[in-house]
Amino acid sequence: MADHPVDEKLPPVKMATTGLQHVAAMYAGVVAPPLIVGAAVGLSGTELTFLTGACLFTAGLATLLQTLGVWKIGARLPFVNGVTFAGVAPMTAIVAATDDKSDALPLIFGAVIVAGVLGFLAAPVFCKAVRFFPPVVTGTVITLIGISLLPVAFGWAQGPDSRAGDYGSPTNLGLAALTLAVVLLLRRFTRGFVKQIAVLLGLVVGTLIAIPFGVTDFGPVADADVVGFPTPFHFGAPQFQIAAIVSMCVVMVVSMTESTADMLALGEIVERPADEKTIAAGLRADTLGSALSPLFNGFMCSAFAQNIGLVAMTRIRSRFVVAAGGGFLILMGLCPVAASLIAVVPRPVLGGAGVVLFGSVAASGIQTLVRAGLEKDNNVLIVAVSLAVGIVPITAPEFYHAFPETAKIILDSGISTGCVAAVLLNLVFNHLGKGREAQDVTHPMEAGEEISGATRATATP
Repeated sequence: MADHPVDEKLPPVKMATTGLQHVAAMYAGVVAPPLIVGAAVGLSGTELTFLTGACLFTAGLATLLQTLGVWKIGARLPFVNGVTFAGVAPMTAIVAATDDKSDALPLIFGAVIVAGVLGFLAAPVFCKAVRFFPPVVTGTVITLIGISLLPVAFGWAQGPDSRAGDYGSPTNLGLAALTLAVVLLLRRFTRGFVKQIAVLLGLVVGTLIAIPFGVTDFGPVADADVVGFPTPFHFGAPQFQIAAIVSMCVVMVVSMTESTADMLALGEIVERPADEKTIAAGLRADTLGSALSPLFNGFMCSAFAQNIGLVAMTRIRSRFVVAAGGGFLILMGLCPVAASLIAVVPRPVLGGAGVVLFGSVAASGIQTLVRAGLEKDNNVLIVAVSLAVGIVPITAPEFYHAFPETAKIILDSGISTGCVAAVLLNLVFNHLGKGREAQDVTHPMEAGEEISGATRATATP
């Protein structure tokens, strides 16, 4: 019996190039948090490079843990892990509240360790939320993931710095459009392997086109060291403060919610639906990776939804391809020169490719919603209201400005708020009272079966 595409091992060259494509898709998301937090702490250029390399290294370790797995740890899906952006706001708040900035990173690391350990212990309970994710919920959440990521691509397309004079200039937007056009043309007029690595080729072509415009910066390559290792506790031993721990635990809950939604989305895309066992293993990898990350000066790790879009677009479902990407991340963390090569890709070029990647996630969500029984008025209401709630932080970023900072960590995540809204509305409309009686299909998880969104319209816990 042939292996499932998720367990397929591709030829070395194809494995390496498609793995690099995953690295290119998530690189900006990995390096942004350490750059922002490091700048808030006031790190020197050398220390900032070290912190960024440490986050690449720990992202690689977490990705290997997730894709290859150890014991009951790891979803064993093509699932990329990296530094979660949800932690940036509370981490910068911790920095602002710390008088001696040299203590800020140790406080953050201590809080992340505690949150990771507690999350690891809670994973077997948290995973049971899968019962409340029928297609009407998963489709809504997957669509929100894509919609929530698109503003990131639009921001990249405008340039690296919103304060710069060329931010949103015709040159930057033109480079993004050209990169998008290259990817689309390759997808339309090529076949086989070239078609599958269209995004990577688009990034290369876009970077080359950017050179005459002076947008491509090779400075990071010239200044980077050849070898570097993220020395354990380089910034000091972890410190433990209640306020910092509470804020990072809230981030962990948000991260686990998004990871659950991402695993469900990825399971649908690769046609290996994520059941409770898979989600529990995936959450253990997320949380263990987060708990170990501060040892090497990294931050909290979580799933990267943009790579789900890449899997959806290329249809390369092998987890070993993503594991190869994890290996490259580790090498980049150990070799700053290698890491700097990806940094050469201009942000507008990344933005052009991001439109395809993130849009593919939203399209996958719509495909799931098609199977969700939208001919039923109840399901239409669930989707309509949940999408509206999830889009609030995107369309009205200051909507929750009067709420406490801790609450805003959750409310400002459209994926989390939309997910919670979809789950609650599904319970109210489809499971309580007459709504439960109206269900045509019973959720198979009661019998320990795997979820198969492709074979049912709605489900009950």
